[in-house]
Amino acid sequence: MSPFTGSVRASAHWEHLRVGEEDGVVTVTLARPDKLNALTFEAYADLRDLLAELSRTRRARALVLGGEGRGFCSGGDVDEIIGATLGMDTAQLLDFNRMTGQVVRAIREAPFPVIAAVHGVAAGAGAVLALAADFRLADPTTRFSFLFTKVGLSGGDMGAAYLLPRVVGLGHATRILMLGEPVRAPEAERIGLLSRLTEEGEAHPEASALARRLADGPALAHAQTKALLTAELDLPLSAAVELDAATQALLMNSADYAEFHAAFTEKREPQWRGA
Repeated sequence: MSPFTGSVRASAHWEHLRVGEEDGVVTVTLARPDKLNALTFEAYADLRDLLAELSRTRRARALVLGGEGRGFCSGGDVDEIIGATLGMDTAQLLDFNRMTGQVVRAIREAPFPVIAAVHGVAAGAGAVLALAADFRLADPTTRFSFLFTKVGLSGGDMGAAYLLPRVVGLGHATRILMLGEPVRAPEAERIGLLSRLTEEGEAHPEASALARRLADGPALAHAQTKALLTAELDLPLSAAVELDAATQALLMNSADYAEFHAAFTEKREPQWRGA
């Protein structure tokens, strides 16, 4: 996303999320523990807008997404979303579903790594938010549930039918999205849905440590690696190799590339600038 802005000012307060920032690491917490962090219309919109703002302002070098209380996120609130959508017309429903997809796109297109720190339930939209992240760290209490068919909807919600086969393969994705059965932490690790299985209660601390490591690294290189991983999912090899070549040529003109050589020559650690 372009860093150029018009009259829009950065938001000092996010009413439907808890947001913390420390030296390039942004922590976003879904904070409705009494509702297992069920999402509302406003929470979706805040996530969409926060990710866009962080992408635009370049304040984030890594982001941790977690949930307060007993679980990560139980999906859309049954009363505030599912009940409300029953009274919407097609145009309103399309607006809502496009908004939820915009959140997933914002995660995938953000120029910084997003780390989901998962514990307890990650259901419905909560499972897709974790799926969209670049890293998923989860403890043994975690269970992913892609519940969309259980409520009479397509399992391909919010990009799940695009992302999940690319993470776990078509066979596992078909079973998970068709049946809507829980995928518990050991199976999630076995089929590649998890980046790391932690000890109980350690998903968020380990996610924060990984975010710190990433934020202290070469941010521009991370951003371009993420962009290529997303862009090349649908490219033929010839186009992917050409895109890689163009990207590397640009990065070879970066300050970080020159800094690596200087640090290597001077036998010291690089001081990454993200430029």
